[in-house]
Amino acid sequence: MKPFDFAFEQTLCLEGGYSDDPDDRGGRTNWGITEATLKDACSRGLVQNKDVSALSKEEARLIYKADYWDALKLDSVLSPAIAAEIFDTAVNMGRSAAVKILQEALHYLGESLAVDGVMGMKTLGALNKWSSKDERALFVCLNGFQFMRYVGIVEMNASQKRFSRGWTKRIQTYKEG
Repeated sequence: MKPFDFAFEQTLCLEGGYSDDPDDRGGRTNWGITEATLKDACSRGLVQNKDVSALSKEEARLIYKADYWDALKLDSVLSPAIAAEIFDTAVNMGRSAAVKILQEALHYLGESLAVDGVMGMKTLGALNKWSSKDERALFVCLNGFQFMRYVGIVEMNASQKRFSRGWTKRIQTYKEG
């Protein structure tokens, strides 16, 4: 299975289908795609469907590939598991937040990087260095910083606590091959 296909299927297991929860900061979503993301994808000709409730799995795949996988240059990541983790975090929190979590994890591991949310060459280089050097340490750090961000969201807005169980499912267990 190609790395994107693996990441896509893993993320869909966590996202599910259509949701119209007024407390969800993303608003109406389907397959994890918000109405705003769908509107933007339509304006760029990625998909034709303008109704998020009727978004197909294949349309979601097209949006995920262009707006998350390709935008974050995840085909350049040496570790499929790390690429999938970054992808899922980006789908859940946004691309910039996912890259900031990556940069914080890499900084914690000793890399000197700006935490700017941009997947530049320096970030990609450090990411691939750690994907080869100690993939498990990087994976654990990514999940740790992701968890801390969830805690911060709940601390800032207690009404978000009801999402904490679902968010915790996104803190994935590292499986050694």
